[in-house]
Amino acid sequence: MDGTVLIADDDRTIRTVLTQALTRAGCRVHATGSLAQLEKWVEEGRGDLVITDVMMPDGNGIDQIPAIHKARPDLPVIVISAQNTIVTAIRATEADAFEYLPKPFDLPDLMAKANQALSRRPRRNDATAEPAAPSAGSTADPAMPLIGHAPAMQSLFRMVARVLNADLPVMIAGEAGVGKTIIARSFHELSDRRDRGLVFLTSADAGEKSVMQATEKSRGGTIVIENPAGFDQAAQARLIGLIEATETGADRAEAPRFVATTGPDPQADVASGRLRSDLYYRLAGITMVVPPLRARVDDILPLASHLLARASAQGLPERSLSEEAATLLRAHPFPGNVRELENMMRRLALTASATAISGSEMREALSQQGGGRGAPAMQSAAVPLDGVSPVAGQIPADDGPLSDSVEAHLQRYFDLHGDALPPPGLYDRILREVERPLLQVALDATGGNQLRCADLLGINRNTLRKKLTELNIEVTRRRKLM
Repeated sequence: MDGTVLIADDDRTIRTVLTQALTRAGCRVHATGSLAQLEKWVEEGRGDLVITDVMMPDGNGIDQIPAIHKARPDLPVIVISAQNTIVTAIRATEADAFEYLPKPFDLPDLMAKANQALSRRPRRNDATAEPAAPSAGSTADPAMPLIGHAPAMQSLFRMVARVLNADLPVMIAGEAGVGKTIIARSFHELSDRRDRGLVFLTSADAGEKSVMQATEKSRGGTIVIENPAGFDQAAQARLIGLIEATETGADRAEAPRFVATTGPDPQADVASGRLRSDLYYRLAGITMVVPPLRARVDDILPLASHLLARASAQGLPERSLSEEAATLLRAHPFPGNVRELENMMRRLALTASATAISGSEMREALSQQGGGRGAPAMQSAAVPLDGVSPVAGQIPADDGPLSDSVEAHLQRYFDLHGDALPPPGLYDRILREVERPLLQVALDATGGNQLRCADLLGINRNTLRKKLTELNIEVTRRRKLM
């Protein structure tokens, strides 16, 4: 790797680690905790790559990108940020950042992106063009938070940013309560169609008059079709007619964009006959899957804090989570996903007896959530939440909390398919989904030391290496950087 890298981050540790890593890779590095200093270096002609944080003491790193590109059109910028929201990803894309990486990030991943940026410069088609500044309409979050640093959520955010203004229908799949409608709304409110109409069509609005008037009401904006599989066959035929009319209309500039929200497996809806295949293929120009909250456990507490802060801004008492309450909340499986979490935080904001929500208050709130067949019972504070005995250090073999939790998740997966069965190959798929996070957590816990990891897991080192290769898990020492 060759080139000069300019780093702007107010965290001294990150500056030091990045400087050492890039220097070892063969780069020359200038690091600063000030955007003003970064701007000076750019104007002086220094640097072949910029790596910048977003929230800096003297400004916003994304807001600085247009000025960087104006002064140096060929200078790539990599954005790193602890603001793990969809708006951050979109604003970084609009500002023409080379890449956006959420904190905490994998150092090898950042090094690979830096190498790509240095290898591909100059990368802009028009070196004299001044990039457009991020639009003002992109700076506000939608009504519900779209927060997440889990890889699946960051991948989703990047995809939304890439196709935000594309003339392409989008299908958003996921369980109930994950925020599909909010993402659908984001496709309108954060896009260049934001000043036009936004129309929602549900099975209750499936009449011929409502469907045929949707285009007129949208005025070239966005039409969101919620759960098209829930429409009867006649209504689905009307939707097909609506889409075809916009595709063949004389004024394509006034054609709306179609965004559909569906259950977690729209292809199963097609196979069962609930969703017409010709409607599915018209709507699934690109399909995005929103992960359930239980698949991104590390996002639960940031989301909870955000929801409590928003409740306070709306006039409810200011609340925070005690350590015990946070531990209990993080262990909850959340079958109702983000919607369940939001309802719970609003209720606790109203009913908590002190500023810090106590463990007993959280335990009571969680017990009121109920649960379906196989739902794990709430545990007392004396019982460890991860199912491991602090005395014996053993995982219960049969009906302990871990076994109950796995059974609950599997039962919910079957329930999501209604009267139909899940797709074939369930055994290998479930084992793979359990095995991958187990190996990743064990590697993180042992600092990437494969010998210690194999000993921890109780397997042969060659077996561990084989599984790492099969699952495409990259092994690095001290994999995460704060």
